[in-house]
Amino acid sequence: AAETKRYDKRPLHDWDVTIEHARRIQEELAGRVRLSPIRSHPRYIAGADVSFDRFGADIFAAACVLDVADMSTVGEAVVVGRATFPYVPGLLSFREAPAVLAALEKLDAPFDVLMLDGQGLAHPRFFGLACHVGIWIGKPTVGCAKSLLVGECAEPAVARGSRSPLSVGGRTVGTALRTRRGAKPVYVSPGHMVDVESACGIVLSCSAGFRLPEPIRRAHILANLARRRSEG
Repeated sequence: AAETKRYDKRPLHDWDVTIEHARRIQEELAGRVRLSPIRSHPRYIAGADVSFDRFGADIFAAACVLDVADMSTVGEAVVVGRATFPYVPGLLSFREAPAVLAALEKLDAPFDVLMLDGQGLAHPRFFGLACHVGIWIGKPTVGCAKSLLVGECAEPAVARGSRSPLSVGGRTVGTALRTRRGAKPVYVSPGHMVDVESACGIVLSCSAGFRLPEPIRRAHILANLARRRSEG
């Protein structure tokens, strides 16, 4: 059975902080990240993504829950917020996480694992968006990014499921993973309560013919649809 969506809502910190304070928060909270394999196959996987207003500071966050057994959507939510933190590489979570958390709170379906379009451990301070949201909600999270932020990895083979270790300073923090034959790889890294191998297995389990895994792809569509409706 899926875990309840109820999670520890006690704030870890204030979101209205300076850039330097945000970096210190990441360094302090990185020690709370737990890496562990997932013993069972998660059935209900949530995805979350955001889209930004091209003409203002509105941020559109979407979350959806998929039943991996048949890839059906069993819950979804969209919220509109304001981006108050500037765009700073490596501090994406301070710009996006508040809206993502609001969308998760609005979800009407439980989930076992959350997948985010962003980094987990593959981050300069080993604390990307997936780590930040993961320890905030206390549930397993996976980062699945379209581009490499830090680290080194070889190009994986062209076949679906091919992978190459991603390392930062000699530490393995994730994987370059081919989710579709011939497509560009995605960069998978643990966020919280999963390990590298589990994270890859989760992404592959809900990749259905597209480069992006379905939970993130559908959340991306929802967020962009909300933005376009607002703009036009």
